[in-house]
Amino acid sequence: MNDNDMEMEPVVYIVIGRVWENEQASPDDAITIHALLKAPDEDDAVRKTLEALSAQGFAEAELDQIGVMDGEPDDPLYEGAYQDALAGNVAIVTFNQ
Repeated sequence: MNDNDMEMEPVVYIVIGRVWENEQASPDDAITIHALLKAPDEDDAVRKTLEALSAQGFAEAELDQIGVMDGEPDDPLYEGAYQDALAGNVAIVTFNQ
């Protein structure tokens, strides 16, 4: 068996940050987000996340962390988002504070 016969696991990134619905919002108005998506590298993951947030109507974003998911998540909150990411979408999970 050679390397071409082995199926590669898709790289699913998780990007963590905060967003605001308008530019004049105070820091207390921030909404925490976790974005799950497939991307070839971290730069592309950040770009796709920012594009998706903009398309959702968020005016400001601060992205704090980026990492790679280590397989399918155990937390049911992320199961649907992970499947969406595998399908090629940018899945945004929001946490209102």
